[in-house]
Amino acid sequence: MKYIIHNQCTRNIVDFYRHVAMKYRHTYSESLMLKNIDYAVDSMFQIEQSLLRRKPILERWQKEGWHMANAGKWYYAYSIHDDTVIIEDACHEQNMH
Repeated sequence: MKYIIHNQCTRNIVDFYRHVAMKYRHTYSESLMLKNIDYAVDSMFQIEQSLLRRKPILERWQKEGWHMANAGKWYYAYSIHDDTVIIEDACHEQNMH
């Protein structure tokens, strides 16, 4: 299986953890930020393998006809074309509304 990850997905993850780091700069270390980013990005490669396909919660994802997968606190919207998983969007659970 091949994976294509839209740049916006990675940006969403990095931006989220940068904001956390700025807000909690005295308690949230750079190494923990990098670990969290790595986990969220690496999890995308488990879609359609160990992460189960789910019906999207967000209406905008439903309208696009995307599937959804969840890993930890991150939700991923994706589509499948032949043997390629295209990760379209990534959203932290705090922003799932």
